[in-house]
Amino acid sequence: MALTRHYREKLKDGTLKPDQAQQAVLEKLSALSVALNLSPPQKPTLLGRLFRKSSLPGPRGLYVFGDVGRGKTMLMDLFYDSVQNWPKRRIHFHAFMQDVHGQRQRLGGEDVINRIADEWASNARLLCLDEMQVVDIADAMIIGRLYEALHARGVVLVTTSNLPPEDLYRDGLNRDLFLPFIARLRETLDVVSLQSTTDYRLGRIRARETFLHPATAENRVAFNTLWKDLTDNAQGRAETLEVMGRKLVVPKAAHGCAAFTFAELCMEPLGPPDYLAISKAYATIFISGMPRLKASQRNETKRFILMIDTFYDAHIRLVALADGPPESIFPKNQHAFESARTISRLKEMQSQSWWGATLVET
Repeated sequence: MALTRHYREKLKDGTLKPDQAQQAVLEKLSALSVALNLSPPQKPTLLGRLFRKSSLPGPRGLYVFGDVGRGKTMLMDLFYDSVQNWPKRRIHFHAFMQDVHGQRQRLGGEDVINRIADEWASNARLLCLDEMQVVDIADAMIIGRLYEALHARGVVLVTTSNLPPEDLYRDGLNRDLFLPFIARLRETLDVVSLQSTTDYRLGRIRARETFLHPATAENRVAFNTLWKDLTDNAQGRAETLEVMGRKLVVPKAAHGCAAFTFAELCMEPLGPPDYLAISKAYATIFISGMPRLKASQRNETKRFILMIDTFYDAHIRLVALADGPPESIFPKNQHAFESARTISRLKEMQSQSWWGATLVET
């Protein structure tokens, strides 16, 4: 089905609401869809195989960026469905990079990047990557060379991101080695900003609690439902962040959201760099198993206060499943000033103004 017609039908049946910013991006995606459907990819020539290059480079791809919940993924999925007769693959960026690292281990040896590119190009001449966000030095050091190899094989890339290309891997280790990749993205892709003022995912949680207590079965269901609503029903998968040469495992992540238990965040030896790395990588943090702290849990209490301070300063959206309300978390007569500040911040982080006042029902 033509992309624009499919989009209009969704507007007509109320599945989507009119959005001028989305419409502008839709026009770019629609033009690319038409171009691809009019010229299916040709098989590589013998000369192309010898030099590991496509004899006919594909059309320019797209890099679509904008704040969370603006409809980037929805538009890319509509585009993906509209493209016919092209070998194609749609995959989350982190899952793509994990697959690539697995291929590196499996293939090994010299010229491994070209062999990885050969495998991808043989199965997908259109590659749709959702949520490009480079936070790991291992990803940063490989993605530029791999993109160059894929582009040489005529693979058309369409990707979404919360960040413009210039902000990818910002403040990352050895970022100067990453800058040529940013320049190459600008050179080979049409970079489009989706500047909608409406966060459609947040519209789904209007008038719902985001600090759920106590940890009853009913509240667990509500907690899981919030995850589904804010991640478009994604199951989520584990990811790894690089923090000062260490690996920090994120148990579950999808669509700018990450889920942890209280024990994983505050009972492990984590510190400011870890909480800062999490706040840079994700916009919304889900924390389950938040207890009433005991007087003997001094380290856990200090980490919790530090974590909330870091998340607050980064304007993180917090969804919590706790044993009690914020006032009941801290033991009496300990960290009086810090605990009062943290309780106040936890309450503010539940407000509509914190989550975003520009909401719509969807």
